[in-house]
Amino acid sequence: MDLAFIPSPSTGVVHLGPIPLRGYAFCIIIGVFVGVWLGNKRWIQRGGRSGTVADIAVWAVPFGLVGGRLYHVITTYEPYFGKGGHPLNAFKVWEGGLGIWGAVALGAVGAWIGCRRRGIPLPAYMDALAPGLALGQAIGRWGNWFNQELYGRATDLPWALKISDDPSVGRIGGTYHPTFLYESLWCIGVALLVIWADKRFKLGHGRAFALYVASYCAGRAWIEYMRVDEAHHILGLRLNVWTALIGLVLSIVYIVISAKKVPGREEVVEPGVQDAVTDGAAADGKDTDASADTDAKAAEGAGEKSPKEAGASKAADGDKESVANGAAKLTKDAGSGSRSGGSRSGEES
Repeated sequence: MDLAFIPSPSTGVVHLGPIPLRGYAFCIIIGVFVGVWLGNKRWIQRGGRSGTVADIAVWAVPFGLVGGRLYHVITTYEPYFGKGGHPLNAFKVWEGGLGIWGAVALGAVGAWIGCRRRGIPLPAYMDALAPGLALGQAIGRWGNWFNQELYGRATDLPWALKISDDPSVGRIGGTYHPTFLYESLWCIGVALLVIWADKRFKLGHGRAFALYVASYCAGRAWIEYMRVDEAHHILGLRLNVWTALIGLVLSIVYIVISAKKVPGREEVVEPGVQDAVTDGAAADGKDTDASADTDAKAAEGAGEKSPKEAGASKAADGDKESVANGAAKLTKDAGSGSRSGGSRSGEES
């Protein structure tokens, strides 16, 4: 008898009249919003404009959803195009089935299009977005909990996931490793790691994004190894394990090579932002000069002398004082000379 476990929802959809509200879709949507929100904050910190991340996400998100679905359908084609499959079910994204590898790959293509239209370097954008992607994945994984999917081997651990029996989809009830939860927690750790490393080492030119890929792949490899759902195998390993290992190696190689070729971080990530700041500072300087001139004129109108006039007046007073001192000295010298002449005449006589 299991004394403790994580219960699964009795249903993954709630109907609001004729409108179905699906937990899977809500988790994906919330994950996207959180990812864009965090990406926007980081983009501003790097010197970009507020709202740019969301503008480019308009391109990246649809591409990512299509890419994620394509990867899932291609690598798990049997339910759709195999014997007894239903091809139209390939479009039912709300039932689950988004491959993160395809989502990131094709989402990057959409981001590239958006960045190109704005004249923004794609690596800088992906660096700003990297922790948000990981955090969005952490939230999105809870959609698998609503659908009772992507769990691991059977276990009686206190945090085991309770799965209900459903012969229609070949699901056997019991308690299993909650691999969706493991991955969610791992993604939170990845987000924190990238944020820390970016602050500590000033990662740039795509290296923060590469760190996100490397650290996520490292965790996904062992989490994927625990799963028991059907998957294609190559040399005894699940396809996604090989994908994670390849992604891990490529991202590490990119970090090493990139750090040698283009060290440091981009100084300008969005054209025109620095010019706007400079123009604003110049405008503030002009306002300060105009204020000083206004104060001088006001002082003059009130009967006070401006700083320049006060200086000229002081100089004139100094000249007058010098002339007076000179005249006094000449007068004194003249008096002294008369007294000296009289004394000599008396001695000679």
